[in-house]
Amino acid sequence: MNQKALITLEYSKIIDKLTDKASSPMGKNLCRNLEPYTDLTQIRMMQMQTRDALTRLFQKGSISFGSVKDVRGSLKRLEIGSSLGIPEILAVCGLLENTSRVKAYSRKDRSDAPSDCLDNMFEDLSPLTPLVTEIRRCIISEEEISDDASPALRQIRRNMKITNDRIHTQLNDLVNGGARNYLQDSVITMRNGRYCIPVKAEYKGQVPGMIHDQSSTGATLFIEPMSVVKLNNDIRELELQEQKEIEVILASLSEQIAVERDAIALDFETMVQLDFIFARAGLAMDMNATEPVFNSEGRIHLKKARHPLISKKSVVPIDIWLGDTFDLLIVTGPNTGGKTVSLKTVGLLTLMGQSGLHIPALDRSELALFEEVYADIGDEQSIEQSLSTFSSHMTNTVSFLNKADEHSLVLFDELGAGTDPTEGAALAISILSFLHEKGIRTMATTHYSELKVYALSTPGVENACCEFDVETLRPTYHLLIGVPGKSNAFAISSKLGIPDSIIQKAREQISEQDESFEDVLSSLEQSRITIENERHEIARYKNEIEQLKKQLENKQEKLDVQRDRIIRQANEEAHKTLQEAKDYADQTMKLFHKFQKAAVDTSAVERERQELRKRLNKTEQKMSEPVVKKKPKKQLTAKDLHIGDAVRVLSMNLKGTVSSRPDSRGFLFVQMGIIRSKVSISDLELIDEPVITTTSFQKTGAGKIRMSKSSSVSMEINLLGKTVDEAIAELDKYLDDAYLAHLKTVRIVHGKGTGALRKGVHNYLKRQKHVQSFRLGEFGEGDAGVTIVEFKK
Repeated sequence: MNQKALITLEYSKIIDKLTDKASSPMGKNLCRNLEPYTDLTQIRMMQMQTRDALTRLFQKGSISFGSVKDVRGSLKRLEIGSSLGIPEILAVCGLLENTSRVKAYSRKDRSDAPSDCLDNMFEDLSPLTPLVTEIRRCIISEEEISDDASPALRQIRRNMKITNDRIHTQLNDLVNGGARNYLQDSVITMRNGRYCIPVKAEYKGQVPGMIHDQSSTGATLFIEPMSVVKLNNDIRELELQEQKEIEVILASLSEQIAVERDAIALDFETMVQLDFIFARAGLAMDMNATEPVFNSEGRIHLKKARHPLISKKSVVPIDIWLGDTFDLLIVTGPNTGGKTVSLKTVGLLTLMGQSGLHIPALDRSELALFEEVYADIGDEQSIEQSLSTFSSHMTNTVSFLNKADEHSLVLFDELGAGTDPTEGAALAISILSFLHEKGIRTMATTHYSELKVYALSTPGVENACCEFDVETLRPTYHLLIGVPGKSNAFAISSKLGIPDSIIQKAREQISEQDESFEDVLSSLEQSRITIENERHEIARYKNEIEQLKKQLENKQEKLDVQRDRIIRQANEEAHKTLQEAKDYADQTMKLFHKFQKAAVDTSAVERERQELRKRLNKTEQKMSEPVVKKKPKKQLTAKDLHIGDAVRVLSMNLKGTVSSRPDSRGFLFVQMGIIRSKVSISDLELIDEPVITTTSFQKTGAGKIRMSKSSSVSMEINLLGKTVDEAIAELDKYLDDAYLAHLKTVRIVHGKGTGALRKGVHNYLKRQKHVQSFRLGEFGEGDAGVTIVEFKK
């Protein structure tokens, strides 16, 4: 890819943002050297890596690779048999510790979680925990080796401490005893690594020993008393032994590292690559970017594309397509209307996509593979080269015409500007015709009306314009393809205060044909605005109708449930009252029979009791009859039902799943949420719903039944890549299962994107009675790409 296009389209600013996302020096270096690729297989692999890393960031939060230091030089030294120093060993240890942390980050919460292209890279990581433990046991810091590194070192340091104590004891006796009058200060000091005492120069003969130093004035001599000379020698000898033992320890650690040299080298390369990949994913998260779909047919279709270097709050998304029914797009419109930004957006997003970076556009946006991108944008006037604006643009154009082919993308800003308008327009048409005939994808901006006519009259060439609101004198920055733009010079000038007489004279200067053409453009623009407004109005009405329909359905469903509940409660109350009456009647008759006189006809009394009993039973049967008994659409047989089938229990108006086979009498068990009931096969109706996994039960020691639904319901649902309708349908089922499983909170992964999916999820959650509250994820939980839901207790 030519460097001029990278500079013109400000590709380096994207690279700077990417570099800031990497955490290791080597990862930053890979980001800094990233350039667009022309191999479609390589591009798709990098895009897949970026997508999978972005998914992990949404699910598990950010990750750092900051401890990755370059250990390749140390590994090379081990290869030739050299030993490593303390800093080098600690660098290897730091790499392995960070590898362990990254390995833990890669572990998935569920065994059935889908795999991705990063799994193999994470599996290649070897933390080498025993080696890390050994290094940390031996080395405390870059300046200190642990006493426990070896038994010999522990003994040497123990002897050093004993000898030091003996030296201090003897010197303290001198300082505080007989030599006190001969000392400049009552202190013990060191000179040349040996313990000394400061003696006044005039008393040097009174303190026998070796002189090691004197003060700047010569008044003080630093003398090593003879009584500690041997002890100082012992200390020196022990220090040499200590250093030798440390070298042995470092050599042993180096040998252990050398054995794992290949695994450590693979860890290093993998960690650097992962840092590079997650830096691309971090940039995509910041930009709300998505993975583009690449093709080799030269087809570009960007949906709601945003220029990545313009603030998210002010940038206006645009829809651009090129290379399908037309390969040349001519963009017209007033100055500062967004023509150049549209041009740069296409070029920069193409470069980003071919570099393995996600682009700030809606999902499923398409990009074509180009071997070269040529861009002539901005004023490149050069005084040093004696080039005018027109000359500099023509120099670039000549280069494009010589090098561009059907695998190139060419971008022109104000083609033909800087010279006579008539000649400039003719030249621009000729240049664009040359590129069009060669089938080169081209996008150009212009003010020339001749180019608008050329686009209208030439197959394979299309007009586009940047919308401008004349009333407010402000551009809307919306790109409209298929509509030629209007410069609006007269309207803008009139709004700014130019007298009408001057405007009228200016109108007289242009030809009738040009004026007629401008009027046609104005008419087209008015028609487009009217159609656009009507389309938005129709969409709003459809929305309202859909919402009203859903409200009506929900209301009807609630009424049905409430009616069934009232009837069921009334029947239960009636059963209870009748049962009490029957019991009372039975008891009364029994007592009457017991205490009756001998003269009473007992058979007549018994007949009366039986008659009363029949009347009560008859009344009970009438009250037990349902008001409207639902019948199944199809009478089911035992062959029609399988365990796990979704059914509706008609008498209860509840959905459930079959959890047992029908018995000989046609009865079977159905699981309805937390209720498991035995029902008749004639009371069931099959429904077309996904198979629901039945709740498992376990018997406890006390013989009680315990539900383990929560073991099969995940704490998280992933809605990435789904439409709002698909996501809401899946979310509705998931929340029911999670609530019945008594989960306290769940996590909904919807991504950032345009925010439409997040808004749809939040609107749905507001209507759920069993949802206590919900909030966006915090740092480390997935940020705005995740919603945390808390259920009511």
